[in-house]
Amino acid sequence: MNSFLIKSLIPILVFSGVLFENDLFAQESLKPLRLNQGDTIGLIAPGWLISEKQLQESIEQISQLGFVPVYTERILGENGYFSGTDEQRAADLNEMFLNPQIKAIVCANGGYGCTRILDLIDYKAIKENPKIVIGYSDVTALLNAINQKTGLIIFHGPISRTFKSDYSKYQFEKIVKKTVKHLLIESSPEYLEKSKEQEEYKRYTITSGKAKGELIGGNLTLITSMIGTKYQLDFTKKIVLIEDIGEEPYRIDRMLTQLIETGELQKARGIAFGIMRGCDKTLESKAPNSFTLQEVIEERIKPLNIPAVYGLSFGHLSNSFTFPIGIEAELDADKMVIKLLEKVVE
Repeated sequence: MNSFLIKSLIPILVFSGVLFENDLFAQESLKPLRLNQGDTIGLIAPGWLISEKQLQESIEQISQLGFVPVYTERILGENGYFSGTDEQRAADLNEMFLNPQIKAIVCANGGYGCTRILDLIDYKAIKENPKIVIGYSDVTALLNAINQKTGLIIFHGPISRTFKSDYSKYQFEKIVKKTVKHLLIESSPEYLEKSKEQEEYKRYTITSGKAKGELIGGNLTLITSMIGTKYQLDFTKKIVLIEDIGEEPYRIDRMLTQLIETGELQKARGIAFGIMRGCDKTLESKAPNSFTLQEVIEERIKPLNIPAVYGLSFGHLSNSFTFPIGIEAELDADKMVIKLLEKVVE
């Protein structure tokens, strides 16, 4: 473990948790530098605690991608169900941005906890030191807050220990290594095959059409938990990507209804759902009269009359693509693909 510690690499910094106001920052899009083989990747656990085994899996996966993983001793911290106090977890993120040797930051876990550190993040430092940051699930809160506060293009994709499939690796590298326009994001061939026979992987167009707009979104539970806060997502003229796991249909119904009742979802130009594992009809003994997940989604989304699709390869999956939050893109709900319309990294 010592070979990966970076005590000497990063100065010990203490942050007071001052919240930087929006008016300090221009909201223009800020693109991070692309990654090259051999670059140093900082690992952080901004929410849920992780085990030594999970850390070793993260090290292995990032190393196999051709990068050098580093972390601080804080990553294995324990504070209840968190990997350290709020201040410690925020300090890890802030220090990673301030260290010029670290070229990207990959989250090692989701779980819960990112919403607690949003006010402790040094957004000014992030804006002055733009880097790739990637994660999913609870990290949705962190990603979208950074994008809102700084304009930095941020990445919803696998956490460090889940870069196991060739599809996930290829999709990640395609996004963060290439300074080209018009990248096409298509679903996993494995899931396309499964969609023919397994209901959970079924793909379908909810509402036909094409839509152009900036990509935004992530985990549905986190998106709804941010409603009413200063970090609430603004869906105006956006393409909203939504994923979740293990939520029963009535809970998905409740969260989508909440987004509709706020008036936010109606402002979107397009909606794309990932494959939401464990969110379909539960055991008959528990929910004998349950709607299916498809029934819930179609009943809630179709009336919006916005191009929409279900079943793209992102979320809590072994085969998950990486999508950049804040990049202009086009959703084709009939072909079930997303085309990026501008370069993602410099």
